[in-house]
Amino acid sequence: MRHYPIIIIGGGHAGVEAACVAARMGVRVALVTMDAAKIGAMSCNPAIGGLGKGHLVREVDAFDGVLGRAADAGAIHYRMLNRSKGSAVWGPRVQADRTLFGAAVRAQVAAEPTLDVLEGEVTGLRIEGDRMRGLTLGDGAEIGCEAAVLCTGTFLGGILFRGEERHVGGRLGEGSAATLAAQLREVALPLARLKTGTPPRLDGRTIDWARLDVQPSDADGWTMSPLSRGRSNPQVFCAVTRTNAQSHDIIRANLSRSPLFSGAIGAKGPRYCPSIEDKIHRFGDRDGHQIFLEPEGLDTPLVYPNGISTSLPVDVQEGFLRAIEGLEQVRVAEPGYAVEYDHVDPRSLDRGLQMRNLRGLYCAGQINGTTGYEEAAAQGLMAGLHAACAVAGRDLPALDRANSYMAVMVDDLTLHGVSEPYRMLTARAEYRLRLRANNASTRLTPLAIASGCVSGERRAWFEAREAERESVEGALATERSPSEMRALGFSASDDAGRQPLRDWARFPGYDLGRFAQEGLVPRETDAELREEIAEDLHYAPYVARQDAELRELRANERIGLAPNFPFPQVPGLSNEMVERLTASRPNSLAQAARVPGVTPAAIAALLVFARKHATAA
Repeated sequence: MRHYPIIIIGGGHAGVEAACVAARMGVRVALVTMDAAKIGAMSCNPAIGGLGKGHLVREVDAFDGVLGRAADAGAIHYRMLNRSKGSAVWGPRVQADRTLFGAAVRAQVAAEPTLDVLEGEVTGLRIEGDRMRGLTLGDGAEIGCEAAVLCTGTFLGGILFRGEERHVGGRLGEGSAATLAAQLREVALPLARLKTGTPPRLDGRTIDWARLDVQPSDADGWTMSPLSRGRSNPQVFCAVTRTNAQSHDIIRANLSRSPLFSGAIGAKGPRYCPSIEDKIHRFGDRDGHQIFLEPEGLDTPLVYPNGISTSLPVDVQEGFLRAIEGLEQVRVAEPGYAVEYDHVDPRSLDRGLQMRNLRGLYCAGQINGTTGYEEAAAQGLMAGLHAACAVAGRDLPALDRANSYMAVMVDDLTLHGVSEPYRMLTARAEYRLRLRANNASTRLTPLAIASGCVSGERRAWFEAREAERESVEGALATERSPSEMRALGFSASDDAGRQPLRDWARFPGYDLGRFAQEGLVPRETDAELREEIAEDLHYAPYVARQDAELRELRANERIGLAPNFPFPQVPGLSNEMVERLTASRPNSLAQAARVPGVTPAAIAALLVFARKHATAA
């Protein structure tokens, strides 16, 4: 029987990141997938990033992950969302060529010397007591392991719906991990059902582009990963159209033919990306909904109409589409459909995404109740990192809600669970002024280096960047008088007095780019680094206000609550508080304070009890 320290089950975005981060740490890894040619496939929209999601991409990249560089390798359209607001909530988003993106992912997987790709269907897990020991493939082969990461996406018990049609599968034209799903139910994993969907794919040659508003790619040259060193592909434009009263009438008249309304699908779908029939039903007063027409690649006419995922019958899809401006003659190349699949209640996982009651089994991606490539990739990185640290006996990086969106997501999932597919939003992070997309490397790459999961290239780039930062910050410590600033063309009142350049940089009309032109800071400094430093200066007064909160948070994080913490024994806790805390099983006082409905009085009682028993122990 073959043996690998870590086995990754599934070759989607979660599986790829889990396998690659463990391999970068020197652990021997097997990535088991039904079809090696589909590793890294974009199952739904051909885009990476967006609001909240772009932060996750940059954080995965800061740990030397795959997603950011693959996005740049496939990028045919760049757009920074939310530019009208502060940079803390900007959302870098890339439209990717599916073929180029998938090839880039597979190339990075193939480049890992300790990572083997095995084709086959996992039909069972080998479990001894409360430990994961290996798995069985469809051909009867057995593989032993010390840890495994389940990254099954929508394939675990997946069923596809389109009107009256039903197909078993996790993606159109592919199978479903039905046997594995049945075994997981037998071993009493806490499974439930969720739903997602995808829109029809359109033939771009049948779209009247001249009638539509177009969105060109951003011209300022930014990339998802600093290691990409620029854009490598021709850039295309996207376009925008809208549904209208006629298309709404067609949808409304056929709601009974949608599996969402016929009762065929009972699971909840994503709130922030509802199907078009759900939008029409819930927002009946709206006269139209935006549709973003996004090309799927340079060598294909296919177009992804973002905003109209649907499971209506094919004839209804064609009918409502041809009622929309610019789509009157459109040809549907592939109709949309919905997918219902099994997921694990993430409250059954610890903060490393390991099953609490089945050691050595980790879960990442849509199996944990999330939606989106970016959420999946970030969970895969976290699960693979924790599994590798456990196998290799290494210390874990100190990730928390104050330094990463990845930790925010894992904390939300494992503490609160899900009632619908979870999507990352910047509003979920309390400390988002610190967690900008453009400072992810500064926040996290030092932790990644300490964990041993970055390449020599990434480490050399980061060390050179930090040397640049030190040079710029040294120059910003130089004091200048108002008269000296006026001599350089800046507006400066004598009342300002003599002060360091870092303080001058906070005034309106001052920026580090201008400082570089005037030789006040090194001219050769990378523009993105200057921008990050300038934003640090701008946000400094606001961030300082959070420091006291952070000190309290981290102090409370140090007050640990054991997995079997006796909440019923805490004097003063109501039955409701005991029930909420027992269900969530927080592992620290800080996490207990984030459980919905838990009162400050309950936290005070917990604090007294935890300190008393810690002292007694």
